[in-house]
Amino acid sequence: MSDDATGVDLLYSEVEEELRASVRALLARKASAEAVLGRCESAEPYDPALWRALAADLGLAGLAVPEADGGAGAGWREVAVVMEELGRSVAPVPYLGGAVLGTAALLAAGAGGLLPDVAGGRRVAVLAVPLTSGPGAALPATVAADGAGVLRGRVTSVADALVADVLLVPARDADGVAGLYAVAAGDVEIVRRTSLDLTRPVAHVLLDGAHGQLVAAGELAEAAVRRALLVGAGMLASEQLGIAEWCLATTVAYVRERRQFGRAVGSFQALKHRLADLWLEVVGARAAARYAAATLAADDPDAEVAVAVAQAYCGALAVWAAEECIQLHGGIGMTWEHPAHLYLKRAKADQLALGTPGHHRAELGRLVGVNP
Repeated sequence: MSDDATGVDLLYSEVEEELRASVRALLARKASAEAVLGRCESAEPYDPALWRALAADLGLAGLAVPEADGGAGAGWREVAVVMEELGRSVAPVPYLGGAVLGTAALLAAGAGGLLPDVAGGRRVAVLAVPLTSGPGAALPATVAADGAGVLRGRVTSVADALVADVLLVPARDADGVAGLYAVAAGDVEIVRRTSLDLTRPVAHVLLDGAHGQLVAAGELAEAAVRRALLVGAGMLASEQLGIAEWCLATTVAYVRERRQFGRAVGSFQALKHRLADLWLEVVGARAAARYAAATLAADDPDAEVAVAVAQAYCGALAVWAAEECIQLHGGIGMTWEHPAHLYLKRAKADQLALGTPGHHRAELGRLVGVNP
């Protein structure tokens, strides 16, 4: 469906469907439910082999990076397709922190020096902001920089910091001027924290005299962080859509097979109504997430509004879909062996990430001028 007023096509293109098929096939081989369950409570929750296959072999780390900087020259629509598939598999890879947030910050800052290695999957550059930071939030002021680029302070709850090679750290100098600094991960202390979502651990980043290379300063630095948070929230909506799609499809398949009182439980009218309601909401979420991705890809002035709508909608939907998945699976849905709990934890963590639905509703009100 194309919107004649905006020219935005919400349907998936042939190229996007081919990309989806490639990503889904790889994840089916390397990120099965059993594999993810077996890794998520281990000392190494991330899967480095899967990340190499995604980032380097398929070239997905550089989808949004121009070809001149070593990337694929695609855009955020294609990244959204990848995020949707990663949501379907809750794959333990640093795609959100690195290929989305970190890359978006580097692109907005015009920092081409790091981009070839990031796009090629040779280095992971993670934006060091609290995962709960939403679009429109002020630049974090917990790190101070001196005139020589020496950084002191801490950043809490950074997603994907555990596997970062480079941290992109927002900081302010003694005069309050903002800067975005590239810091080698080996020069800081990274402390893993207990996370609700075991497939996307968070960590505190502690800087005590680490030297950072200035990537952007002043308004450019602030704009780069704002852009990264906006892109991240928009791409996260597609991940939330993928979670909801998996939960709906898995639940429908289960209630068709599960029998009670001599008939499939999916034939009970009450369950049909619940799943029909969920299906309608998933269709709406797909439109919202696709529109947000399309506006980000086109640098459309409507992007902020589109992202706020998508996040306000998709964040709550993913949690609802995961709750329905567990409830309608009955006793088996409550077991550790069934992956449904991973989707509920990812959905709930995503609902808090990059701005809660309430934050995005407030942002939407501000953007369209209806807040008091």
